[in-house]
Amino acid sequence: MDELVIDAAGMHYTPLNKQIRAAVAAGVKRIRLDNVLGQRFIANGVRGDVAIEIHGVPGGDLGMFMSGPRLEVYGNAEHAPGNTMDEGEIVVHGSAGDAVGHSMRGGRIFVQGPIGYRGGIHMKQYEEKRPVLVIGEYARAFLGEYMAGGTVLVLALHGGPAIAERGLGSGIHGGEIVLRGGIDPQYLGVGAKEIPLSDDDWARVLSLIREFARHFGIDPAPLEKREEYTRIVPASARPFANKYAWE
Repeated sequence: MDELVIDAAGMHYTPLNKQIRAAVAAGVKRIRLDNVLGQRFIANGVRGDVAIEIHGVPGGDLGMFMSGPRLEVYGNAEHAPGNTMDEGEIVVHGSAGDAVGHSMRGGRIFVQGPIGYRGGIHMKQYEEKRPVLVIGEYARAFLGEYMAGGTVLVLALHGGPAIAERGLGSGIHGGEIVLRGGIDPQYLGVGAKEIPLSDDDWARVLSLIREFARHFGIDPAPLEKREEYTRIVPASARPFANKYAWE
């Protein structure tokens, strides 16, 4: 069977996830979930080459520990999609809640709308694995908190600031946060600093802008003005070193 359709209306998340894992183990390459409403842990720990189309609002920890699949959500997502994700892709045609991409180790997340608090917290990278979180509208406070690697890009499609709350990059010691429209310095967190984009930085960001535009069917041209973007990086590899006593 190449494709499976599951009606999730009224279904508890445990049997739903059992069906998904059984289908993947049987070699199904496309799964469509209809009438999803708050079921947690969808595609939790799933590995392999499978595309899962989700219609509705999945619950927390969508794609947690996932390694390889592609999830596309036609609706909003709740908290922590992509939690500790290793590989794969999550595309959300709507908004997402708090802690999007929490502790991501690889893969990509694209959210068409805004996200909640602490997006990208503890993101990390190892060798060639570089996680990516692209946000179409804006993010709430403490974006990129304790980041150790990867890229967070906020495109500010709503016309307002990419972020206008405190703690941006607080404790960041690796990776980067790129904002369209700049940042008021009062919102920079401890250990974060603002620098211009290099040519290599811009090439990487431009590729992500165009990928975002393909996912959501928009024209990337208005977003391709390099001078509109600001890059936030660690000021130090140990932002809280002065909090500790040393002999």
